[in-house]
Amino acid sequence: MAANTRVDYQIAQKVVHWLMAILIMLDLNVAQKFGGIMEDADRFESRIDHAQIGIIVTVLFVLRILLRLRYGAPPLPDTMPGWQKFAAHAAHVGLYLLIGSMIATGMLSAMNANSIVNPFGLFAFGDGVGNEEVFLTVRTIHEYITEAIIILIGIHILAALYHLIIARDGSTGRMLKFWQSAKA
Repeated sequence: MAANTRVDYQIAQKVVHWLMAILIMLDLNVAQKFGGIMEDADRFESRIDHAQIGIIVTVLFVLRILLRLRYGAPPLPDTMPGWQKFAAHAAHVGLYLLIGSMIATGMLSAMNANSIVNPFGLFAFGDGVGNEEVFLTVRTIHEYITEAIIILIGIHILAALYHLIIARDGSTGRMLKFWQSAKA
């Protein structure tokens, strides 16, 4: 079905959206532990947890892009002002770019760390020797992306609440009802 004739997202798009939202928030929480004082063994375990969640997010992110390309998105409400439509599109593009950048810099950090990260015990990132200069540079970029994505997620949530409570234009409700998809 063409994107311009859709009235709702596919159920799969909604489920992937919410799974990604939950996992990204969980992974941001796991990553916050890195900044604190902890034993090396705990830090290593947290890095593995962070990498495992990151890999799941990566798979969901690829699936999300494929679903978006296949099914598109329903149009924004006609009552929504043009600047809000522009801001919504810009925010979504920003989220996609930031998530993709976060994934790339996370993998590059792991590959250049001075210890091997072995998520799910299936494969290894890095050689255990690492390149400290590259690691520190990429990790710094990863942290800036993290801050930017937290800000954009906050704006996304505030905008969703605005459209749910104040504007009441149905745009937020479409994503909240993830167990169903409205027919045209």
